Amino acid sequence: MGTTDTERAVDGELDGAGGFSDPEFRSELRDLPPSAKLVAKVLETNHALSQGEIAEATLLPDRTVRYALNRLQEVELVGARHSFQDARKQVYFIDG
Repeated sequence: MGTTDTERAVDGELDGAGGFSDPEFRSELRDLPPSAKLVAKVLETNHALSQGEIAEATLLPDRTVRYALNRLQEVELVGARHSFQDARKQVYFIDG
């Protein structure tokens, strides 16, 4: 069974794919609020994180993190999947 690009990106196997080094990613990110930029940067350096882990890493309120994730997903810069450790949780990752 093959591994998708998203699975490899989540596992850290796609070095240099997407993220802040990609001009298209940066262009899409430019018009988003500062909270979305911070969340994207944290996800770029930490791969897949839950909303709570992102809130802890950024020191942003849960509501702000939720808003930032929604904005990032709207422009398809961030993807989500169920956590392998806890299927009740979603984890978010750079999808660019």
